[in-house]
Amino acid sequence: MKRREVLGVIGGATAWPLAVWAEQPKNVPRIGFLVTGAVESPEARASLKAFDRGLREYGYIGGQNVLVEVRAADLNVERFPALASELIRLNVDLIVASNSLAARAVPRATTTIPIVVPVMGDPVGDGLVASLARPGGNITGLTFLGPQLVPKRLALLKEALPTASQVAALWHPRAYGERTMNDMMNEAEEAALSLGMHLRLVAVHAPDDLERAFSTVAGERADALLIFPSPMIFNQRKLIVDLAAEHRLPIMAMGKEFVQLGGFMSYGADIIDLNRRCVAYVDKIFKGAKPADLPVEQPTKFELFINLKTARTLGIKIPPSLVARADEVIE
Repeated sequence: MKRREVLGVIGGATAWPLAVWAEQPKNVPRIGFLVTGAVESPEARASLKAFDRGLREYGYIGGQNVLVEVRAADLNVERFPALASELIRLNVDLIVASNSLAARAVPRATTTIPIVVPVMGDPVGDGLVASLARPGGNITGLTFLGPQLVPKRLALLKEALPTASQVAALWHPRAYGERTMNDMMNEAEEAALSLGMHLRLVAVHAPDDLERAFSTVAGERADALLIFPSPMIFNQRKLIVDLAAEHRLPIMAMGKEFVQLGGFMSYGADIIDLNRRCVAYVDKIFKGAKPADLPVEQPTKFELFINLKTARTLGIKIPPSLVARADEVIE
């Protein structure tokens, strides 16, 4: 990645001049930041902007008293180990691995440099930490409990669509570790059975699979589509929402960003804001704390977003009691 690309993103609207970097004393802490998508993608820019906001809240100004090196996998997760090694060669003091996919790759390159992960799915199930209370290694951060919330999303979907019996689930097999994926699918299938719904799992290995997946779902006349949590799927949310509209499929997603683009419903933590909140870990580590001793933070608030405009387009009348519980309703 070109240095100017890095500066343009992490510094917000105004890029830092290259001379600023050259003048830094050697003791200024350096942070490596790994993102899944392209550095100019909306999700990467939003995450980095939130991270920059968090840095400022703790008194860190990028290009002045902290340096941030961004590396992007461009949706090719196989690049993460090489990108992590590149950051290590730059002598970074800490690495922010944006999600579980990135975090699983970094320990192959280092077991000593502290790693903070703002958006973990199931950190214990993925083997990233020994326990939430005592991570035990060089990784800590926050979990958005995405996989654990799948049954709750199904229940909310059933409440919105009481007659729904056939639900498809879009999932990315490599989004998390094998144990986490198996647990998520088993819990989803059990929840669907208890709600009187049949769940059809449709795998998506890469963005190019999405159109085929939607054609499969539409051909089987699914009543709705559940979106399993996945960094890759989150990166492709605009295409997913557009395909859902084309096939007239109500979707239940893990983040409000889907609903803001026109998706039907979502339930989950504020994923982008976790990038701001992770700076609390960065600050503690810079002040001498060890990742092994910093408990993984779990969200205390989950947001229910409903797009009533999309519901009307699809001919869906959502129960008023459910609308009243929503954190935000898009008209």
